[in-house]
Amino acid sequence: MRRNSSKLRLLPAVLSIASVAWGTSSAASRSSAGQSASSSTAVVIDAGHGGFDRGGIPGQRIPEKEMTLDVAQRLKTLLAASGYRVIMTRDSDVFVPLPTRVAIANSYGNAIFVCIHFNSAKRMGAGGIETYFYSRESLPLASAIHYYVAGGAPSSNRGVRRRGFYVLRKTTVPAVLVECGFLTNPAEGEYVQTASYRQKLAEEIAAGVRGRNSVGSALSATRVATGEGIPLQPYIDQTKVAKSEGHRSKRSHKKSARKKKSSSKSTESEASTAPKTPES
Repeated sequence: MRRNSSKLRLLPAVLSIASVAWGTSSAASRSSAGQSASSSTAVVIDAGHGGFDRGGIPGQRIPEKEMTLDVAQRLKTLLAASGYRVIMTRDSDVFVPLPTRVAIANSYGNAIFVCIHFNSAKRMGAGGIETYFYSRESLPLASAIHYYVAGGAPSSNRGVRRRGFYVLRKTTVPAVLVECGFLTNPAEGEYVQTASYRQKLAEEIAAGVRGRNSVGSALSATRVATGEGIPLQPYIDQTKVAKSEGHRSKRSHKKSARKKKSSSKSTESEASTAPKTPES
């Protein structure tokens, strides 16, 4: 998924938690979190992009669509082995429209939706792991997946974020979108190109799916597991940012329409004074 680095300057204004202390979970604390599988739960895995949609930004060396599909297929194998019913929105290099992805997820009553992406930015130094959700019922799933992925990856922790992406806003089941690092970051890009690292990402996401029922009920200022289980992650609310961007977009559209209308009138005026030519 493309990252617009210019928008990052807006984030401090929309922090849900003023100050968050992110720690590093130990192997002991990670293993203490409960992990429960349920054969009655369907997991819809959505590998981002595909087909003609390569993902990322223009000129990007690593194709996002290939990395997302590889991690998704590895995740499918892990979850199926744990007893979950697994559904893939795509299992090959094909383009699947967003409404179709959502329809697949919504066709299963007792399901969760996990969308896999990688980030990109024009600034090569941008990096880190971030996980998105939209509905309140999706926060525990986002917290669990982010807890494991951010804790297991050698990348910075960009936190959990609430945002109205189409696949999150339109799904009727708990849904998350995890950005597994920046393909445009030299170090993270190298990691992702190794099969062992993609396997590790899949394992951490699977651990989050299995541990989602062990997430605490109250927001925590730390990501270290406690006796209660995995902490409910504090998050950055970016829904207002998206809304303001929409307003700016509408204003720009109206301004563009006024210019076009003015240009049209000018053309009509010029045409009325121009000499007429014979019709052919």
